[in-house]
Amino acid sequence: MKVPKILEGVCDLDRSTVVPLSQQIYRALREAVGQGRLKAGMRLPSSRSFAHQHAISRNTVNAAYELLKAEGIVEIRPGAAPVIVEGASPEGSKTDENVPRPVRGLSVRGRKLAANLRGDSWGQRHGALQPGAPALDAFPYELWARCLRRAARTVQTPDLLYQNISGYPPLKKVLAEYLASERGVRAVPDQVLIVPSMQAALAGISVALSDPGDTAWIEDPGYMGARTAFYGAGLNIKGLPVDEFGVLPESLFNNGPSPRLIYVTPSHQYPFGARMPLARRLALIDAAAQLGATVLEDDYDSEFLFEGRPVAALQGLADAGEVIYMGTFSKSLLPGLRVSYVVVPKDLADPLGSAFRNMGQLVNIHAQIALTDFIDSGHYRAHLKKIRTLYQQRGMALVGALKDGLGNKISVDPPMGNVQVTVRLNEDLQDLKIARAMQARGYSVSPLSVCYLDAPPKPGLIIGFAGASDEQIKGGVSALKEVLNSA
Repeated sequence: MKVPKILEGVCDLDRSTVVPLSQQIYRALREAVGQGRLKAGMRLPSSRSFAHQHAISRNTVNAAYELLKAEGIVEIRPGAAPVIVEGASPEGSKTDENVPRPVRGLSVRGRKLAANLRGDSWGQRHGALQPGAPALDAFPYELWARCLRRAARTVQTPDLLYQNISGYPPLKKVLAEYLASERGVRAVPDQVLIVPSMQAALAGISVALSDPGDTAWIEDPGYMGARTAFYGAGLNIKGLPVDEFGVLPESLFNNGPSPRLIYVTPSHQYPFGARMPLARRLALIDAAAQLGATVLEDDYDSEFLFEGRPVAALQGLADAGEVIYMGTFSKSLLPGLRVSYVVVPKDLADPLGSAFRNMGQLVNIHAQIALTDFIDSGHYRAHLKKIRTLYQQRGMALVGALKDGLGNKISVDPPMGNVQVTVRLNEDLQDLKIARAMQARGYSVSPLSVCYLDAPPKPGLIIGFAGASDEQIKGGVSALKEVLNSA
């Protein structure tokens, strides 16, 4: 077989060594880029072509390409061959601190877990207009401190030892009651498991309920955290197309191999904010039952519906335990509290609780006790009522400023809820570069295009408003106008 010219002398595979072929390909291409033999803008062969030319598995090639992508060496877009990235220099990455450096000793799965699918240096981003950030200025610090002090001072029970690893029983009870009244969730307290974060829940569930090589379906575009968790579990991921009402029902039976997991955000579809109507919710539950799949319902920002009442949770509509319900206090209180929860079918409560324990996904007991007090005393509902009004005001202020300041350069809809809005760019611009330029000006917006999996990516920005002051909104819009004019 003839080797493509770009790879001549680059990838000589040795099938007699114990080094996996994917690692050989990755190392050879990485070295060639570092030495300048493969230059920025060059296109590598598609995984299909590469596999055919070397008589190897396409999955082997994809694994190598994913490692190169994780280090920022290549860019991979759906339907296109990988391209060497401008400035990629693995041997001299000191010249660009934004290029991820290779981490010695990580497995292929570890590299996928460590990769920043949202873009370089995502974890270090900071500043105003950050998506997902709640309002620090509206948090009831004194009330929360009072609950914490009471928890630390009065609790001297076995809960301070190794008991109740799946959560503080009184917290599980008040959560089961709260979710029943507010979201229509049907569960007894033992079905509620307390975990540190939504990401912890996704990682734990994906490992416990699937095996490497199984398939997971996610919304496309969709939440990057779910994709990272599923990649880390070794799953094959397929995108489910969405429209203005969420996942398209007709796509559920025309999406390749049957899934083990289906991840959706029906209350506020991420990133566009669509609310899934009842008919689609029922169709999704029916499809999951026929496919033998478990639906992971991330009830994203259901607390922040500005008008009307939310549609009942999928979990409350399902009859046979097809749905695992997931929620968090990161947006309604603070992400730094590290308290989230999952509601699981009865037969999974004990084994999943043990799995979370064995993964070390446990939550500070004093925080759980304080939160129980905070909810039981009515402070939580009062806080939600206050910030729901505040968030609506800030969301409308941001949308108004964007429309006034940017006109036909962007398209944006008023938020029905949520803590952020998605802004579509009406010109074909590189939103990742725009997001970086905004970060340099102190505004931590996110690019939209990285949320796409199989569907053709569209440029846009995800902009948070919950924690933004009037000055930050005006300054952010002004900065974005400047960046777009120079793009």
